[in-house]
Amino acid sequence: MTDSVPRVSGLAPEAGDKDDLDERLRRLAEVASVLVCCDYDGTLAPIVADPDRAFPQPGASDMLVRIGRCPGVSVAVVSGRAVKDLKRLSQFDENVALVGSHGAEFEEGVFPGLGDQEIELLSELQSGARGITGEIPGAAVEEKPVSVAIHVRRANRVDADNVMTQVADQLLTKQPIFVTRGKEVVEIAVVHADKGDAVAKLKAQFGADAVLFIGDDVTDERAFAKLGPDDVGVKVGQGETLAGFRVGHPNDTLALLTRFAALRNC
Repeated sequence: MTDSVPRVSGLAPEAGDKDDLDERLRRLAEVASVLVCCDYDGTLAPIVADPDRAFPQPGASDMLVRIGRCPGVSVAVVSGRAVKDLKRLSQFDENVALVGSHGAEFEEGVFPGLGDQEIELLSELQSGARGITGEIPGAAVEEKPVSVAIHVRRANRVDADNVMTQVADQLLTKQPIFVTRGKEVVEIAVVHADKGDAVAKLKAQFGADAVLFIGDDVTDERAFAKLGPDDVGVKVGQGETLAGFRVGHPNDTLALLTRFAALRNC
């Protein structure tokens, strides 16, 4: 085991902490109670064309489980996916807490605030999304328990722009909704969900003194924004971020987790 982790490819422009990532991991590993929290897609698993084939990088599941068994360390995955999908894809055990739907689902199939009115609105949104995407190549609708996501990553630029314009005109005008924009995707929820709130709730639930949060997407910025001075935020990939550190790829996430486990003697 080498005495290093993937070096930051450059601190985020907003970050004021100039410390080296490895040194921050060393300090974090010495904290009595730590919450290690990760996003899923683009962080533990690479982004792939077929969402049902988005499996964790080899070794990532085993490493999270190993860290979750370490005294004083709690582990969670907070994702936009439903909990049932995370269970199916990830192969995590009970030592890894799963939070789905961007923080709206702490218990599989349980969504506080989802009543008859919200279910009716969700049905309207899903139907509208299917009507907009239609037969457009590369455009896809992902129906989730409390939201609908319209993906245009695989569509050509003209079609993608056209889909998003129609989504804005026809769906984003409905109320009450909660909109989250990601990489070539817009997600419309009928109950409030916030990864920052979810991480704060997990931190309190586990009695953690500090948090390591790793994420790649726009939705993860809400978690980075709520981290405290003793916490460590790591952005995976390019783009503006509030995280203090950055790595390049889900492979680097695994290396980073491996380094933390070594420093913690997990």
